[in-house]
Order: sequence, then C-alpha cells, then structure tokens
Amino acid sequence: MPLGFVESLLWLSLNVYHESRGEPEIGQLAVAHVTLNRAIDEQKSLAEVIMAPKQFSWTFLKKSYVPLEVNPLQESLLVAFKAMVTPDFTKGSTFYHHVNVSPKWANSLMYTGRYGSHKFYKDSDASISASTY
Repeated sequence: MPLGFVESLLWLSLNVYHESRGEPEIGQLAVAHVTLNRAIDEQKSLAEVIMAPKQFSWTFLKKSYVPLEVNPLQESLLVAFKAMVTPDFTKGSTFYHHVNVSPKWANSLMYTGRYGSHKFYKDSDASISASTY
C-alpha cells in the first residue's frame, strides 16, 4: 500500500476513534464517510481536514490525541479501512452533530439521516458522489 494510503488510514482511524468510538459500526462508518467527503470536496488531505480549526471537537478539546483504549482503536482502524474502500451511504454528508445538541448551522443544511447518535447533513447544493477514497 502506498504511504499516502497508510497515513490517511491512520488519520481517519484517529477521527473515528475520538468522534464516534462506542457507537454502532454504522455510526462510526458515517463519521468516517463525512471526513472522507470533506477531503474530497475541499481537495485536501485527511490530516488537513481533520486538523482544520474547530472542525472536530477532539482536535481542540482534548489534551492528548493518543488513543488509550486498545479495542476501540482496533475497531476504529477496521471501520476507517472499510470506509475507504466502500461506497458512501450518507448521501454525500459533510456535517454531523450529536442528537443532544442543536447547532445553528444545521438549519441551513439538508438533513440526510441519523446513524447511531449523530444526525448528518450536507449543503443543499452539494453533489458529492464519492464511492471510494
């Protein structure tokens, strides 16, 4: 595998781990697809998308990015790999939030579905049709 694929897999795994560990696999996959969709839409690397200011809460709220739970990390690696090689089922979603919050930005987006404990959205004029990363 090319180094770029491995680096992308590791970044995506970290995002899945910190954003959705403990969720059912479908919820973790949806988070991974949002991350991939953003990278495709913005034509940036996963590292750039994930570490962009205030895009994913773990990148600015946590004191350490080091995963401390082995089993969830292994699951995150498998989910990230699966997301990178399977079609996107989120209808091109590029945003999500936990069901217990109601961010103002969600009102301006098209709701695409709920997976696990997150609601997913995309721009109403978005036409992402990514099938693989």
